[in-house]
Amino acid sequence: MLEKRFHVEIRTPEKLIFEGDVVGVKAPGVFGSFEILPGHIPFLTVLEPGEVRINELDTPQSLATNGGIFEVLRTGATVLLETAEWAYEVDIERAEAARQRAVERLRTRSSDIDIKRAEAAFARATNRLRVARQQ
Repeated sequence: MLEKRFHVEIRTPEKLIFEGDVVGVKAPGVFGSFEILPGHIPFLTVLEPGEVRINELDTPQSLATNGGIFEVLRTGATVLLETAEWAYEVDIERAEAARQRAVERLRTRSSDIDIKRAEAAFARATNRLRVARQQ
């Protein structure tokens, strides 16, 4: 029996990241992680920073993202991401340096530091490292 598949398109504002037929996609929804399989009902949801995992067959591929929108229609799914970086493309040294800078900013908490921005930088770097190291 042939495995059922559905069409997925993943985009950022800059470019098409992925387009193809898959057996499943996992994503970090604002109400928790979810997985889309062939035949899923149509819906639209907001994504939070995390990992988008595409399963084309036996080998899943992971993307680190800062969030976006996930839409499922009867014809397939479209994922619009703020940012997307394949796990194998993550520069671990650069991500670790960014995480350390954010930690230092949060530790000092001087009046000239934007705490929300430092927390967001820490979350982005930590997510990129987690996705890259799971590969």
